[in-house]
Amino acid sequence: MNTAIQAALDHAVHTLQQQGVLPSDWTNTSHLTRTKDRSHGDFASNIAMIGSKAAGMKPRDLAEKILAALPEVADISKAEIAGPGFINFFLNADQRFAVLDQIEAQKDQYGRSQVNAAKKIQVEFVSANPTSSLHVGHGRGAAYGMTVANLLEATGAKVDREYYVNDAGRQMDILATSTYLRYLELTGQTLVFPKNAYQGDYVKEIAQEIINKDGNAYVREVADIYKDVPEDVQYAEALDAEGNKVVLSGDKEKHIDGLIANSQQQLGEGYRVFHQAALHAILDDIKDDLADFGVTFDEWFSEASLTEKIDEALATLDQRGYLYEKEGNIWFKSTEFGDEKDRVVKRRNGQTTYFASDIAYHLNKLQRGYTDLIDIWGSDHHGYISRVKAAIDAMGYDSKKLTVLLVQFVSLWRGGEMVQMSSRSGQFVTLRDLRKEVGNDAARFYYVMRKSEQHIDFDLDLAVSQSKDNAVYYIQYAHARVNSIVNRAKEKGITFDVASARQVANLLTLDAETEILAKLAAYPEIVIRAANVCEPHQIGNYLKDLAALFHGWYAQDGVKFVDEANIPLSQARLLLSINVQQVLRNGLELLGVSAPEAM
Repeated sequence: MNTAIQAALDHAVHTLQQQGVLPSDWTNTSHLTRTKDRSHGDFASNIAMIGSKAAGMKPRDLAEKILAALPEVADISKAEIAGPGFINFFLNADQRFAVLDQIEAQKDQYGRSQVNAAKKIQVEFVSANPTSSLHVGHGRGAAYGMTVANLLEATGAKVDREYYVNDAGRQMDILATSTYLRYLELTGQTLVFPKNAYQGDYVKEIAQEIINKDGNAYVREVADIYKDVPEDVQYAEALDAEGNKVVLSGDKEKHIDGLIANSQQQLGEGYRVFHQAALHAILDDIKDDLADFGVTFDEWFSEASLTEKIDEALATLDQRGYLYEKEGNIWFKSTEFGDEKDRVVKRRNGQTTYFASDIAYHLNKLQRGYTDLIDIWGSDHHGYISRVKAAIDAMGYDSKKLTVLLVQFVSLWRGGEMVQMSSRSGQFVTLRDLRKEVGNDAARFYYVMRKSEQHIDFDLDLAVSQSKDNAVYYIQYAHARVNSIVNRAKEKGITFDVASARQVANLLTLDAETEILAKLAAYPEIVIRAANVCEPHQIGNYLKDLAALFHGWYAQDGVKFVDEANIPLSQARLLLSINVQQVLRNGLELLGVSAPEAM
């Protein structure tokens, strides 16, 4: 936003209110935006269209009165009415070149601001169960969450990045028991490994580490581990009419639950050895994977630490009259806050639910004094939003503090075919696999190039191609190309000097040069807008557009960047090129993408 134009519009509104054209209590909610077509000026305002109803006149008629009430502003060369009532503003030439001074003065800080300085924000993202390596879906949440946090920090907010470690509950017990069963196999025991256990080779590796350390200390009779355990799912050889295997007997969920219970009983304190070994092995792997991906956290918060907080949260809900007992279970009255049904928080056996842990975790967050909470969840958790917000309101807090952003799934494509992936079988495509194939830069860039709630078809072939169609390559190439221009100038004996170049910046008169100047000036506004709506793709799209303008300018017939016969023009074009490079680098940094000096 141009503050000089905005101030002029505010002055005009005040004048019209004094004249009785606009009501004295009318609030200006109009927008001042950069024009897409330079023939329409530099900025456009919809103020006359917004205020026409309050003024009781047509937008164009109000626009004429606004123009008449505008004070003289040195930055504005002219203002005119367009279309149904837009007001277009044209900046004078000196004002267009002012962006060069701003970028030179601020360099890597250009585009950063303090508009959100009053906010203390927690961004919780990834938070994958530590039961296996991160897959490509987790990678999208990691890239998106980290970039959202970067953008909020770039606008002055104090941001804490947090990973919620699900180190308690059934999934960890399934992993611990899976590890124990592999341990028994590796120590020479014979058993049928459950279909609902974790199948990956990493489970065997964890079990082998325990053997290397403790030997056969935890060997128990297989018969005791499988005693009174319901049958696993079995399938008949025959297929039904639709070609599906016919279930013969068994219940895979009750089967694994029985094995968990027996393993805990037989091992006693020894069960924790398998639980903790599996947890730490996989959590360490996740931490390394994310760090290599440029994703870091200020806090790794343990679910297991919430025991007392769960009691506090449920006591708070009970005191406020939002819990009741039915059939031995304790229920939360979430329907009173718009949820589709009430939710169980404690089962008749005394165990609290996952939802109870979620309530306690958000109580903990709220008590830490954040002005805003941002949770980034997989799209399959959509149904949890209303119940978590209900619990926040029921505990006496404001659920508007919580924003939940959903991240859709990712499909990988190679050679025109979708890459199949699975989870518990251990055959999934990991984030590490993806990074190895396409590199961190392409992964970070393409993960955030669509709105988070939109599905991504990730084209692996495109991500590694060196072509204009590969947006990240195209942007990075623009950054590197500036270095080659500067080096070529040095070879020709033209030494770039900022002060001298700025004095001749008015030589930049081509339409392409004027468009680039306007694009550079728009960058700070783009950062603020992208941060405030948590949409990193706006930065990616901006960088693509800027790179396209630069490449188009470079390839334009008759344009010389290094011309020994016209050193002043060469200096001016070097100055503009270096400013383009700086803004590209600033934007890529926010996305977590490198800015190579040469390609």
